[in-house]
Formats: sequence, structure tokens, C-alpha cells
Amino acid sequence: DPAMVKQAVGEFGASTIVIAIDADANDACPSSREVFIDGGRTATGKDAVEFAKEMAGLGVGQILPTSKATDGTKAGFDLHLTRAIADATGLPVIASGGAGTLNHFLEAVTEGHAQAVLGASVFHFGIFTIGQVKEHLGKHGIEVVAKRGGSGINES
Repeated sequence: DPAMVKQAVGEFGASTIVIAIDADANDACPSSREVFIDGGRTATGKDAVEFAKEMAGLGVGQILPTSKATDGTKAGFDLHLTRAIADATGLPVIASGGAGTLNHFLEAVTEGHAQAVLGASVFHFGIFTIGQVKEHLGKHGIEVVAKRGGSGINES
């Protein structure tokens, strides 16, 4: 609901508004990724990158794209989706859905142009720790910085 998003940005500020976009492959869309709603169950016919640009135009602060194809697979993030949204909007993008190795987090930043990374099952199941991710990123020239209310990453 764009009107609600615009109102939320006006009331709470851009830095507090993160738009989550669930997407899946659809070659009929210009970016080859389509927005899904209802927990990823319902296709909207909207192109994910165009929708992200629309949300950026409303003043949101960050975008969190999650690919239905990679979420929970531990096979890596959808770098095409992450990079396309980051490059098209210029907003900080949080890579989500698919981390299974330490290199997946690195690839999200270096290849996917993500400014932050999200992991779930790799931490819940003790595959590795947040500290190990930070150490791995640091070894590869990615500066991990603490920010109020969370963590972020900066390339150095």
C-alpha cells in the first residue's frame, strides 16, 4: 500500500522503514523477478526491481529482498535480485534468503552490492556464529561496523 508507506515514512522517518520484498523468477518481468505477497504464496505481476524503485521514490530507507528460489536452501543468496535492486535504487539493501557458507555472505556484499546481510538457519543450527561471519568478511577487506540498533557492513 504505497499510501501507507508514504505516511509511515513521513511519520517515522526513512531510516526506520524497511521494505521486505518476496520475489521469484519470472522471465516475463523486465528484471526476471516478480513480487509475491501473502508470505510468498500469491504472484502480483509486479516486477521486483520496479517495485523497489517505486518504494525508494516514497522515501523508504532500506530494501530487504528475499528470493523464494533460494530462501532456506543454504545454496547462496539470489545475487541477481540483490544487485539489481541495490543498483537501481541506490538504497542500502539487506541480502536475505539462502546463506549456507561464509563465502555466501561475502558474495552478497561484493557481487550482490548488499550493505547488510541476513542469516537465519546457519545461526539457529550452529553451522557458524555471527562472529565467524564478521571475521570472514574482515579477512576479505569488508569492514564490519556496529550501528545503533543493529550492525552494518562497509567495504574498505
